[in-house]
Amino acid sequence: MPGATQIKLILAYEGTRFVGWQVQPNGLSVQAVLEEALLRLTGRKLVLRAAGRTDSGVHARGQVVCLPDPGTLEPDELRKALNHLLPEDVAVLSAEPVAPDFDPRGAVVGKHYRYTIYNHPVRPVFERRFSWHLRRELDLPAMRRAAACLLGEHDFSSFRASGCESSHPIRTLDRIRWHRPEGQDRLVILEVWGRAFLKQMIRNLAGTFAEIGRARRSADEMSAILAARDRRRAGQTAPACGLCLIKVYYDQEEYRRETEGTYQDG
Repeated sequence: MPGATQIKLILAYEGTRFVGWQVQPNGLSVQAVLEEALLRLTGRKLVLRAAGRTDSGVHARGQVVCLPDPGTLEPDELRKALNHLLPEDVAVLSAEPVAPDFDPRGAVVGKHYRYTIYNHPVRPVFERRFSWHLRRELDLPAMRRAAACLLGEHDFSSFRASGCESSHPIRTLDRIRWHRPEGQDRLVILEVWGRAFLKQMIRNLAGTFAEIGRARRSADEMSAILAARDRRRAGQTAPACGLCLIKVYYDQEEYRRETEGTYQDG
């Protein structure tokens, strides 16, 4: 791999039993599991860098991880070997060489997250690890109306968790979509595209949207909640099990194509 000293991995994982991506003292992380598999494979302790953290219990379909100094391992050989060693709730989807200066976090131009609500009077059995169960039927048009004021650059302090280490609360959301997947009318899906996110920001947004969907707040209140810059004004933090990192973007043109236009109506 001339000119390449790193391999970019795209990772999928079910976050249920993990404390998140990053190594933590209080439990098992995805990073620890992957680094242990690499130690067994290469005999070397390699420290991995990712596109960003995911919180405890949050899932990923497209986490990007950078492996430094792969040695003689070819990308596809590495993918196959890691998948043989990794537990069933973690998988390497792809592996490719990247330039020595590629920064999986610093080079990000956007991310796509999905939050899933199971909206039915009877609790889910098969979907319970991947969705938030809400029994009362949600008012989807009201939730779409509430989303309109969030597009663009704003101070998202009202949706920022305590302990957030970000230096400022200004973030930009480029696309928000509420929809029910065809043929799956019990699911209500929130899709969010943004350039970066605050700690628990999407879960706090989802919790506030749910109050609007259940008529505990009006759609018009979202604008005032945002302007208040006060976490106490927003709704509850939605459970981690409903959130999934879908994709990380490194190409500005690709991100623009997938976020342009108006997508409020499903």
